[in-house]
Amino acid sequence: MGIIMEFNKDIEKLAESRLFNSSLKKGLDVLMAFESQNSEMNLPGISKAAGITVSAAQRYAYTLEAMGFLQRNPETKEYSLTPKIVELGYRYLHVNPLIEKANPFLQELSRITGETVNLSVPHGSGMVYIARFPTNLYATVHMPVGCRLPMFCTASGRAFLSLLGSKEVDAILRVEPLHAYTPTTITDIEELKKIIIRSREKGYAIANAEYYRSDLNIAVAITDIHNKPTAALNISAPAARWNLSEMEKKLLPHLINTGRNLSVAR
Repeated sequence: MGIIMEFNKDIEKLAESRLFNSSLKKGLDVLMAFESQNSEMNLPGISKAAGITVSAAQRYAYTLEAMGFLQRNPETKEYSLTPKIVELGYRYLHVNPLIEKANPFLQELSRITGETVNLSVPHGSGMVYIARFPTNLYATVHMPVGCRLPMFCTASGRAFLSLLGSKEVDAILRVEPLHAYTPTTITDIEELKKIIIRSREKGYAIANAEYYRSDLNIAVAITDIHNKPTAALNISAPAARWNLSEMEKKLLPHLINTGRNLSVAR
């Protein structure tokens, strides 16, 4: 497999190639610099967030504004993203065959369990949500499509990691420092490896409110025809309605069945 390891290990090597367009990278870096804490930025702010000079920030901001991806407030002189940026993500969602095949399964799983169901795919050391059917009941967490969560502390990430080789698992866990997002987050690498091995043995993974407080998760990996992991399917439920033992007893059978159907559907 090696997809995740190659992504992290070879990115700098790719950047050294004569085919690598650094200008395109910097333009994308500018777009990626806009986050919840940096939703509006002036040119010095863009320069700092994207790691480029102020003059370069001015050129890229002007170009992206002309293309419709950025808009500039005439009073504050600050830039912000426009809805056109959503079109880039939508193209991925529109052409991904797994999403089209998975949606009916996810909808039915959410109906049966009454809880939120998510489908995610790996990117770097995280899992990105590409399909979601939320519960009609009260939910403590909002995780929209496009949200990226760490592999190490989520059930989806652990389910995916459980079908990788030990060297690749170790490499992913050591890509960046492991942050404790909640009081129950496990950050010890050796303990995480044991959890991943147990997940492999059981055929599913769990996470006890390790990224969001009071958010319990169970997940299974989605595999291709070669039994290699390509995605993960998880059920997210609040601790106010469930505990993990109850989820394993009542929800897990439906989750496993849907995961098998999705793996076959591919």
